[in-house]
Amino acid sequence: MKVTDKKLASLANSLGELLKTRGARIACAESCTGGWISKTLTDVPGSSEWFELCYVVYANDAKKEALGVTEGMLSQHGAVSRPVVVAMAKKIQQIAGSEFSVAVSGVAGPGGGTVEKPVGTVWFAYGSPENIQTDCCRFDGDRESVRRQCVERALRQLFLIIVESN
Repeated sequence: MKVTDKKLASLANSLGELLKTRGARIACAESCTGGWISKTLTDVPGSSEWFELCYVVYANDAKKEALGVTEGMLSQHGAVSRPVVVAMAKKIQQIAGSEFSVAVSGVAGPGGGTVEKPVGTVWFAYGSPENIQTDCCRFDGDRESVRRQCVERALRQLFLIIVESN
C-alpha cells in the first residue's frame, strides 16, 4: 500500500466511523473519479452499515439518464459545472434515500481542458439533510494525481460537512 493510500484509508475510516455514530448513510455520484471515492469508502470493513450506493456517470448521456442532468445544463454550463454536480448530488441522495451524498465532475487530463476549465478543474457537491454545498478546485499533476486529489478533497469535505450537520 502506498503512503498516499494510507492517507485515503485513514480518511475513509474516520468518515465511516462518523457516519456509523450518526446512524447515517452516504451515496456517491462520480464522473472523473470513476468510482475511486466509493472504492475507498467500501474498502473500510463494515462499510455496508453506512455506504448505500454509487453511480459512475462518466458520459454525459449517463448523467442525463441516471441522474436527471438536463441537456440545457450541459449545453449552458458544461459537465464540469456547479449546476451539474448539484443535480447529481440531489438525485443520488434521493435515489439512495441517504442522509449524505457527494458528486464530482472534472477534467482529469491529460486532454479535455479549456481556457475556462483547464485540466485539473473539478466541481464537487455535497448533500446533507440541510442543503447542498459546492466547491470548485484546480488540482495540479497528471491524471492519476488529479483524480487522487479529488478523492482526498471529497473525503475531507464530507467529514467536515457531516460534523457540522444537525
